[in-house]
Amino acid sequence: MAQVSAKEIKNRIRSMESTKQITKAMEMVAASKLRRAQMQVAHSRPYFEILRDVIRDIVSHNTEKSLPYFESVRKGEMKTACIVIAGDRGLAGGYNSNILKKCMEEIQEGDAAVLPIGKKALDFFRARNVPLISESYPQAEDVCVSDCFTLAKQLCKAFKDGEYSRILIGYTRFVSVLSQVPVTMPLLPLEKEENVQSASAADVLYEPGSEEVFETIIPEYLGGIIYGALCECRAAEQAARRTAMDSATQNADEMIAELSLKFNQARQAAITQEITEIVAGS
Repeated sequence: MAQVSAKEIKNRIRSMESTKQITKAMEMVAASKLRRAQMQVAHSRPYFEILRDVIRDIVSHNTEKSLPYFESVRKGEMKTACIVIAGDRGLAGGYNSNILKKCMEEIQEGDAAVLPIGKKALDFFRARNVPLISESYPQAEDVCVSDCFTLAKQLCKAFKDGEYSRILIGYTRFVSVLSQVPVTMPLLPLEKEENVQSASAADVLYEPGSEEVFETIIPEYLGGIIYGALCECRAAEQAARRTAMDSATQNADEMIAELSLKFNQARQAAITQEITEIVAGS
């Protein structure tokens, strides 16, 4: 019986060693992708932040609140459109579940529709019968800059046509390799913020006119914000996967050490049993 037990333990050790090799390889792949994603975030974040500051400055000095992008209250029922960016695969710790749970809490109250980017987001909201704006972005890795600007133009048109009264984006902000924060950010309508510092306190004049300028700049603004959020998500996903796989590798090492100890104990017990039987027989 001791020999059978030792054999089972040995098989479990081999299984854990195979699992360890897989998790170690996935950790190395994630670390390689993370370096590229970090460079992408470093290049896109200044544009992301400057674009947001410029829009805040323009909005703070705009005096024509009748423009469609500034209408915070629309006739009829309030309907929210939420862009949700998640990953295409699992094995990334709480990366996917955290942002999906946060966005679900955001849209639970009132009428809402979701535009999922990434397979995990698409499967999550489809399984819960949440209305989907589009299913054209099932792979977050394949979404490029032009897709972001095309998506922004579609949402701006839908907002102006009165289909949605509010547009949000949910993504995971990359803070560091060990920290990723799920956030939701309002995109439309544009609202004036108090105490916004500006380079000029004078009224802003638009040529040829406010409506023409905003018709051009707001879709570009949304497209830049979506692309910046996508870059943040890619880096956050790889960082979360690297951390999760490193933790899994360490757990595999601990389990192998425990199983090796049990295997040695079982083998020693079997040897002792054989010696006892020989002595008793003699």
